[in-house]
Amino acid sequence: MTNLGLSLFFFFFLLLSVSSDLEADRRALIALRNGVHGRPLLWNLTAPPCTWGGVQCNSGRVTSLRLPGVGLSGPLPIAIGNLTKLETLSFRFNALTGPIPPDFSNLTLLRYLYLQGNAFSGEIPSFLFTSLPNVIRINLAQNNFSGRIPDNVNSATRLATLYLQDNQLTGPIPEIKILLQQFNVSFNQLNGSIPDPLSGLPKAVFEGNSLCGKPLEACAETGNGTVITPGKGKSDKLSAGAIAGIVIACFFGLLLFFLILFCLCRKRKKQDNVESRSIEAAAPVAKESAVVGNVPTSVANGAAPVVNGGSKNPVVSKDLTFFVKSFGEFDLDGLLKASAEVLGKGTFGSSYKASFEHGLVVAVKRLRDVVVPEKEFREKLQILGSISHANLVTLIAYYFSRDEKLVVFEYMSRGSLSALLHGNKGSGRSPLNWETRAGIALGAARAISYLHSRDPTTSHGNIKSSNILLSESYEAKVSDYGLAPMISPTSTPNRIDGYRAPEVTDARRISQKADVYSFGVLLLELLTGKSPTHQQLNEEGVDLPRWVSSITEQQSPSDVFDPELTRYQAEGNENMIRLLKIGISCTAQYPDSRPTMPEVTRLIEEVSRTSGSPGPLSD
Repeated sequence: MTNLGLSLFFFFFLLLSVSSDLEADRRALIALRNGVHGRPLLWNLTAPPCTWGGVQCNSGRVTSLRLPGVGLSGPLPIAIGNLTKLETLSFRFNALTGPIPPDFSNLTLLRYLYLQGNAFSGEIPSFLFTSLPNVIRINLAQNNFSGRIPDNVNSATRLATLYLQDNQLTGPIPEIKILLQQFNVSFNQLNGSIPDPLSGLPKAVFEGNSLCGKPLEACAETGNGTVITPGKGKSDKLSAGAIAGIVIACFFGLLLFFLILFCLCRKRKKQDNVESRSIEAAAPVAKESAVVGNVPTSVANGAAPVVNGGSKNPVVSKDLTFFVKSFGEFDLDGLLKASAEVLGKGTFGSSYKASFEHGLVVAVKRLRDVVVPEKEFREKLQILGSISHANLVTLIAYYFSRDEKLVVFEYMSRGSLSALLHGNKGSGRSPLNWETRAGIALGAARAISYLHSRDPTTSHGNIKSSNILLSESYEAKVSDYGLAPMISPTSTPNRIDGYRAPEVTDARRISQKADVYSFGVLLLELLTGKSPTHQQLNEEGVDLPRWVSSITEQQSPSDVFDPELTRYQAEGNENMIRLLKIGISCTAQYPDSRPTMPEVTRLIEEVSRTSGSPGPLSD
């Protein structure tokens, strides 16, 4: 009986101990949740922590925390170190900054550490190798770490993978004696010779540095045995005569530079005087056209007499460069004189409707914050101009100057999907029925799938309902494709942009899976009638994918549909639910869980065939 009592005592003591340790883990996770910025971690704090997203437990303790690509930003708080049973930690592809917190040294059981694709800075702490005896894999690539690689790497005797590429590390590679199966320090600022134990690795893992030795070029040595890395001279000392010669050469070079600059300025001034007289002479004509909200007249500054408006020569910079002429003939001067109307202001710039006297109507986008040089701009526009698809807005022409960059597209008479969904519904417009919405979804999917099929690295980069334009017959055409890499990104992810995938931290680097996420949000918007952007809500805002998921989990999927859609839709509810599920799958939190655009297009085609929805006029 006594033995039984002791057993029960120890059992309850162990149970209380485990509960206490799990409570400590819970407090650490809440401290992490409250301490980071960016997208909030939607954990149900009334439920056990082992049920929270990204959290895994074993024997009643948190052993794995995986939060890749969830939009976290800012520095990590002092909290992770209290998860003393943690074996796997992943914060890859977020926007976390600052140094690695010192309490990471408490994670003595940690085996896998994934911090790549963030903006961590400072030196790589030595405790990652001395205080984590069980660590097997460390990935710190694609961050802003600086300083030297710690000399005590060999203290991590079980380490098999060390990825440090794409940082700002300096100094030599330490003498690494442990047997690393995977190692990469490419594209840092390292110098010196490669240690012999690493000489059997591929060249690619050392590229982008000033390193020498096998597998790279052999190191040159001076007489006293000092290593000279490639690109460095044999001696850092220069004679007095050499220094004097350099100074004199620099002086005359500077003098010549100022002389050339003076001549160029005089020549430019003469040109400006001639051009200003030309513009003044044309001013009365421009006034008669009564341009309202037209493409800014600063485009005309520096515009010489019009050359062939149909020229495809990319070096022509004083007039429009055309890709197609089937829409009609016009030149820059005619475009400036056309009657214009502001269509809207978007991520990449303002759009205008330009109407010519002979009846031609085109859309003009004035690009802002273009960060690529002229040559690259023209090369990218030449590629975009060669793209042709029934569901892509046709690129007609473009103009480039130092002050203005214009892109001319075909004009779509019914405007954008965003305006139809969220505009004034009391203006007499016809409601968007199920067949129309399904056809719009299919047309947009086909266009984006076509863009993705051209190149595995090609993406749209800015999918949203205001970039889905509609013809008179409600045929969907996608605009603004391929412009994202040329426009200056915001410094941090734009939280008011409800279309952006959680892993995206740079608006110029949008993957195809991020496009899929944006398209999924578009599908949910099309079905619910709700805008995913906070500006429309005049409040903190709703994350549309999460809102849909929460409603469908607790209620019927039919409860999320736009009342305008269900009011006039007697049949087809099953197909509406199928399309809703496609949208939910596209907005999966992790990129690998999302389908590809060709898969999405195939699924929507099946829905359209079943419901008899009309597709685009041609594919």
